[in-house]
Amino acid sequence: MQLIEVNNSALEKAFIDFPHPLYKDYPNYIRPLDKDIAAVFDPKKNKFYQHGEAIRWMLKDEKGKYIGRVAAFYSSTTMNKDNDQPTGGMGFFECINDQEAAFKLFDACKDWLTDKGLEAMDGPINFGERDKWWGLLIEGHDRTANYENNYHPEYYQALFENYGFKIYFKQYTFGRYTFDPLSDLIHRRAEKILNTEGYRFETIDKKNLDKYTRDFTTVYNDAWQNFEGVASISYEQAKSLMEQMKPIMDERLIYFGYYYDEPVAIYINLPEVNQIFRHMNGKWNIWQMIKFKYLQMRGVSKRVMGMVFGVATAHQGKGVESALIIEAGKNVINPDVHNYSELEMNWIGDFNPAMMHLAKNLGTKIVKTHHTYRLMFDPNKEVTRHPRLGFKKKAAAVTENAK
Repeated sequence: MQLIEVNNSALEKAFIDFPHPLYKDYPNYIRPLDKDIAAVFDPKKNKFYQHGEAIRWMLKDEKGKYIGRVAAFYSSTTMNKDNDQPTGGMGFFECINDQEAAFKLFDACKDWLTDKGLEAMDGPINFGERDKWWGLLIEGHDRTANYENNYHPEYYQALFENYGFKIYFKQYTFGRYTFDPLSDLIHRRAEKILNTEGYRFETIDKKNLDKYTRDFTTVYNDAWQNFEGVASISYEQAKSLMEQMKPIMDERLIYFGYYYDEPVAIYINLPEVNQIFRHMNGKWNIWQMIKFKYLQMRGVSKRVMGMVFGVATAHQGKGVESALIIEAGKNVINPDVHNYSELEMNWIGDFNPAMMHLAKNLGTKIVKTHHTYRLMFDPNKEVTRHPRLGFKKKAAAVTENAK
């Protein structure tokens, strides 16, 4: 076997193209957009290159055929975060069902990171934020991957675990059939708020996006201030996020809650665009853009992605969460309004029980499970699971009062 560093345009193309024949027998696999994979390894587009480094390899067999690929990387700002040791990452692993080939790719990552002074590696993860390309798919192969989420063959689990990777944390994707009725409990909790003067709930208006951006910033920073591990967001960051979402927004699926004109709640759902991108074969140019808009208008996407849900601290535990769900449900779970048949939420780590509790309150159940693994380079050291997050004292009291 021959390990080749990706260092020219031909190898970069091979790196992007390699995985897709592996998935010919996986009807739920959706080829990622080539540009999205390429952007991860473009220093001009990936800010993690400002304080980190990445390397990629292709693996050939004795006949010169590509049989695997992988990337290794580290970031000086994240390699010690929540860790007892400097920890790097590996990801974008794809390989035939051959343990020797897989181990050669894992060895390359381990050796390179060791030379850089790292003592452990997580994988498969992204050289970037956790909301993209994070974790190994363990359960949920019967469902398509969401945009910029990982889909893997079942045999990858054995390759990782046989090499010595241990679970660092589990990632759960919660989902539900959109048109299933909401529980009586949610209705009962919502009734008081819906009959209280001052509260109102409304869909977003893209023509007034700046107003909703400011309201989003206010609610987000207030709602999550009592959750450990959640950073605040600036108006500029919120504006950038809203501008990114704007082309695919369905105004019927985004709700804001107010109390006498004060923004107090947000519930943002978006059409799941991977349902459309599956028809693009990884390409994105002017013709694909036209095709995207056409398929979007045809309602090809049948899945809604729950992106953000939050209630301002002073209004938590009163039933506002349930009222927001009930009001949004008039559109989100109404077949006369749209044809989205299922809803999934961004993954939630098993280290975050507060968010898992919130997801279950939306009437969802676990539909996909990913594992983020960790490998300690010193075999005498054990993997310590990801630190558990939770409410700070004030939020804990609010939650307790809501029971």
